[in-house]
Amino acid sequence: MRDPLVDPSPLIRRVYAYVAYRIGDGPDAEDVTSATFERALRYRSSFDPRRGEPAAWLIGIARREIDTHRLARTAPTVEEIEREDPFDLAGTTAVRLDLHRAMAALGERDRELLALRYGADLTARQIASLLHERVNSVEVAVHRALARLRVQLEPAGPPADEPLVVDVPLSS
Repeated sequence: MRDPLVDPSPLIRRVYAYVAYRIGDGPDAEDVTSATFERALRYRSSFDPRRGEPAAWLIGIARREIDTHRLARTAPTVEEIEREDPFDLAGTTAVRLDLHRAMAALGERDRELLALRYGADLTARQIASLLHERVNSVEVAVHRALARLRVQLEPAGPPADEPLVVDVPLSS
């Protein structure tokens, strides 16, 4: 049997990216990532390469660790969400806050699918294997989740300096 943790560096980055996508980056994401790898080390003999790649196996463990983390923690405060990052520019911070707000407005399944696809960088096939679904179903669900995210990210209406154009069909 192949050791799933033979090259941990890229796996750590992928798991951390997934976790940060789900719960935000920082100390909590680091803790959940550490707990994921601690559990993976303990249960590495249970890894079956026929059932998927090491990254997908680790994401499955990370999903359970996120649930455990959420049960042990209350909702984040505004101060935690708006904590200043000295390496971020104001524009980047605004975009991240907008994305956080938009993601929070989505349903749990949409957030999970987007985190698996873009946070963990898993393919639709890997996600389907992890969730025990068909690849086509996952592709469609990710596409629809992205569409709902785009709607959440759209501004409330046209900018004030642009005229509102309404397309009204002419009667004959």
